[in-house]
Amino acid sequence: MDRVPPERRSEIMSRIRGKNTKPELIVRRLLHRLGYRFRLHQKDLPGQPDVVLRKYKTAIFIHGCFWHGCEKCDRGIRIPKTNTEFWIKKIAENRGRDTDALVKIRNLGWQVIVLWACETADTTKLIATLMTAMPLAKGNHGR
Repeated sequence: MDRVPPERRSEIMSRIRGKNTKPELIVRRLLHRLGYRFRLHQKDLPGQPDVVLRKYKTAIFIHGCFWHGCEKCDRGIRIPKTNTEFWIKKIAENRGRDTDALVKIRNLGWQVIVLWACETADTTKLIATLMTAMPLAKGNHGR
């Protein structure tokens, strides 16, 4: 049973953004600074990747740790104490949808990078991850 009244729960949930989240903005700023140009939330690709680099045929998904069940941090492992069955099912469905989207986009010949919100906290590590996973942008070979 949810301890929060339905009206308040609705208000809380309505404030959760699916696009332009803080982790997304961090990744986008870093990519731009590294010399990459990209598109956002491309509806014509499976799973609507958060960042799309068409020139390099690379799609980047930036997953929220709670919503997608991150196994790297506490936020993804923790299950709410109320309405537990609902949340377990919800997160499992999200993960299933994620897997389907990744398979479909890879089958189209795209490189896929999945980043977790918890990975965006350490900018140095995030840059290293991006530089390892990304093809080199023109003129940025020495950075």
